[in-house]
Amino acid sequence: MSSFQPNPQLAENIARVRAEIAEATVRSRRSADSVRLVAATKYVDAATTRQVAAIGALDLGESRPQEIWAKAPELTDLKIRWHLIGHLQRNKVRRTLPLVALVHSVDSLRLIEELQSEAARIERVQPILLEINISGDATKTGFSAAEIEQAIAATAACQNLQVQGLMSMAGLDTDAATAQKQFAAVRELRDRLLVNSPDNVSLAELSMGMSGDFREAIAEGATMVRIGSSLFEGLL
Repeated sequence: MSSFQPNPQLAENIARVRAEIAEATVRSRRSADSVRLVAATKYVDAATTRQVAAIGALDLGESRPQEIWAKAPELTDLKIRWHLIGHLQRNKVRRTLPLVALVHSVDSLRLIEELQSEAARIERVQPILLEINISGDATKTGFSAAEIEQAIAATAACQNLQVQGLMSMAGLDTDAATAQKQFAAVRELRDRLLVNSPDNVSLAELSMGMSGDFREAIAEGATMVRIGSSLFEGLL
């Protein structure tokens, strides 16, 4: 028998967040399994990350590629699906791509080119999300709504990239109502893009919402929520 004993506080936090996600899906008249929890483990070390995965949260998100480089080799015995949820510099693509299941934060045409080049080199089809700067914050990366069609056209020509959807975050210091309006704008943009989307652009995924606003994101169609601080309350 395994001697693993999960941290009680961490297990309680994960269970609570899962319950809150389920409640939000019910309120939105969606199925309980329509939203995936991506646990943002950028706050914690490899040992705590192992605990998160062992408890059952296997979709793990990191903002810095270097954190995936460091943690992934230590956790190969767990069936973790690594998500890169922060900005990816082109010079870090080669080392990062073999480790990640999904890149959420594809935010420039130059990054698309680099991802295609590296994915072709290692002979894989890489799932990605296109990041939308829906709030227009100058401090945030991502395509504007006006630029996104060009980005989709660029990825449609890439045989080794598969666009699975869009990623976005609410603007800094926005209240819940404003965040929900921004998430609604992302969903509406996705729906418009679907009309003429190429075969390798599905747009089924909407990665929206974090600890402070995931309920609003789920109400507007989020299929993945990136939650960090709520999972680690009482531990940091």
